[in-house]
Amino acid sequence: MDVIALHGRIGWALVLYYAAIGGWGIFLGLRGGGPTPSYRGAIVISMVAAAAQGALGLAAFAIVGPREPLHVLYGFAMLAALPLATTFVRDRTPRGQALGLGLTALFTAGLAIRGITTS
Repeated sequence: MDVIALHGRIGWALVLYYAAIGGWGIFLGLRGGGPTPSYRGAIVISMVAAAAQGALGLAAFAIVGPREPLHVLYGFAMLAALPLATTFVRDRTPRGQALGLGLTALFTAGLAIRGITTS
């Protein structure tokens, strides 16, 4: 499998993963609890996976050359969304933290979809 095909498949995997942790965060918040250690670990895994996806994107860029610049912007936004949200929800109640992180993960899934459609 070439780098570009792998980049595309991992992109769809990220969409599904971000949607899953988004639903998980909303479930935790609606249940009245805060982010569990497992949930925080899932968020860290998503950020590492997004960084790996970016590295594959750079490799694809080196092979194929420049593509749509908006695609790259969505990639950087995906990398920044959850760490930024984590700093914003830090002082909220545990329920607010879980809801905020869950909604941000769903937003990030949308960013991944937009990144896929602009490639």
